[in-house]
Amino acid sequence: MTTTEPPPPPPSQPPASGTPPEGHGHGHSHSHGPAAPVSEHLRKVIAAVLIPFATAVVVGLVVLWPGGTPSHERTGVGFDRQTQSAKVTKVQELPCKDLSPSQPPPNGDTSTAEGQSAQSRAAGTCKKATIEVSSGKDRGRTFVEIIQPDSPRQLRQGQEVVVAYEPKAPEGLQYSVTDVNRKIPMALLAGIFALAVVVVGRLRGVMALVALAISFMVLTFFILPAILQGSNPLVVAVIGASAIMLIALYLCHGLTARTSVAVLGTLISLLLIGLLGSLFIGWAALTGNTDDNTGLIHGLYPSIDMSGLLLAGVIIGSLGVLDDVTVTQTSAVWELHQANPTMGWRGLYRAGIRIGRDHIASVVNTLVLAYAGAALPLLLLFSIAQSSVGTVANSELVAEEIVRTLIGSIGLVASVPVTTALAALVVSADRTPAGGAGAVAGSGAAVGSGASAGGTGSGARSLRGGTGRRRKR
Repeated sequence: MTTTEPPPPPPSQPPASGTPPEGHGHGHSHSHGPAAPVSEHLRKVIAAVLIPFATAVVVGLVVLWPGGTPSHERTGVGFDRQTQSAKVTKVQELPCKDLSPSQPPPNGDTSTAEGQSAQSRAAGTCKKATIEVSSGKDRGRTFVEIIQPDSPRQLRQGQEVVVAYEPKAPEGLQYSVTDVNRKIPMALLAGIFALAVVVVGRLRGVMALVALAISFMVLTFFILPAILQGSNPLVVAVIGASAIMLIALYLCHGLTARTSVAVLGTLISLLLIGLLGSLFIGWAALTGNTDDNTGLIHGLYPSIDMSGLLLAGVIIGSLGVLDDVTVTQTSAVWELHQANPTMGWRGLYRAGIRIGRDHIASVVNTLVLAYAGAALPLLLLFSIAQSSVGTVANSELVAEEIVRTLIGSIGLVASVPVTTALAALVVSADRTPAGGAGAVAGSGAAVGSGASAGGTGSGARSLRGGTGRRRKR
């Protein structure tokens, strides 16, 4: 007797009883797109934790909102100068001795850097550059700049430059070249970056760029002005970093339970970084005032806690890498659970932590090399001075970078087991009512033969049919 197999049922309904999927008795498909929805009960538990936290962040933003950067009288030092745009209109090459006749002749000693520079200026060819101011009230005004042969910045005709303006100086010395105008190459590079992100990431890439813009807005309009207004840098950094974290993660990855677990893992890791940073920055007596820029900030705003500013930088600097680690670990656990819904939280944790160990090795190495690359000129100076490793590490300028790197790395390492454990607990503790809509919608798979007639009891307990309904534990 020949039996005609009925047509496959719609995706939203289980197949007819007694008709197993063709090929094997537990065929099912796993969705690797958006995360499977969790039960209403679990969403309420996550919301009960995150809503008060998000509310506290919003309240902190409102209470500490600075309303703008406080004004001060310009000192004319470093970045605290009035600047204008200008253009090099003419460059002449002349003997240095003709351009600086009052310069004392060199004594012939070239054993020092000063002696070598004096000898080069006396025998070399200098440049006489005519600069025309192209912005501000003195637009069209010209002045002359002498470029020494050993100067690191050699100007050329037609080059766009940035000039500093000092109104209190004599008229002929009010303007001086401070830097090259790099707006066009910087803008082009930013455009290439944005295009690459959008082409590869598509909608996720667009949302990532929007989140990046919002992060810069929080940094520019809240964190920096609030610190300058005298607010506690640590409190400001925690609130600002939390706001950036919430906006960036939910905007890029959606308002889902999976993203919420990543937020919780990031928050716990940030708290650990804050505690360790506060302890070791104070214990190591790091002042945060180690160069001309920090000295200028402290001089203009003496009320700023520079060590607190250092700690704030550690927290904000660690946030970006933490987001990457926590999102990756959460996604890994979610995918493992969808591939094998019967796996308990211990199995999920063990599988997820194996993935996390590879992530730890690469991320920590990346973080250390990033800080080492930024401090490479400083490390070269210590190498030239033939200082011992202990002497170099003990200097405050290097000790700050070491503490920053190690504290951030500890937070990153801790985020892997913390986030993996949270994700494993959440997906294994999910309670979806049997037969409910969430059981079917969360699976995207057909009911297997284990739920067929005559085998309903055992099939419902084990869910080997791959319906996606979580086994009650």
